[in-house]
Amino acid sequence: MKHAVPDKQSIKKSEDMSQEEPKKKVNLKLIIGAVIIFAALVWLIISATRSSSQYFMTVEEIQVRSAELEGKSLRLSGAVLGDSIVYDAKKLQLSFDIVQIPGDHKVIKEMGGMAKVLADAAANPSLPKISVYYEGVRPDLLQHEAQAIVTGKLDASGVFQASELLLKCPSKYEAELPGQTQNEPGS
Repeated sequence: MKHAVPDKQSIKKSEDMSQEEPKKKVNLKLIIGAVIIFAALVWLIISATRSSSQYFMTVEEIQVRSAELEGKSLRLSGAVLGDSIVYDAKKLQLSFDIVQIPGDHKVIKEMGGMAKVLADAAANPSLPKISVYYEGVRPDLLQHEAQAIVTGKLDASGVFQASELLLKCPSKYEAELPGQTQNEPGS
């Protein structure tokens, strides 16, 4: 039995092959790790987008579909009716009514801009309105004709139970009405 003595070339090939295997394993592990991290990031972005995106509805839409929307998380916009605001500072309970404003920005622009739409909506008693209930500190911007954007759920009695309340003061929109000042004749 003769044992073959390996020559220098076959030893070198053997060393090269043994070094390539760990490199391939390391590269494969890096690729798998990167794919897993990428997939996790994509999943996080999609799940965050789904949970935070809510359909923005008008007062009229909620009233028409109240039975099917009861208890669902919704986002609603309307004009605040100032004489309906009731706040209990001790219990931190706030209630007020909001009235229908268009949900389409093109329609709002055609009607003369947001300031005019808010003023007209608050002055029109025939427009649909909904009562809003909110527990928390009364926002400083809660006033007549403010645009209210509320997030919450519609309860069985038709009251919108708000968990979040965002208000935009009507004076924010006054720049949209050029040429109209408070000292204008006839106002």
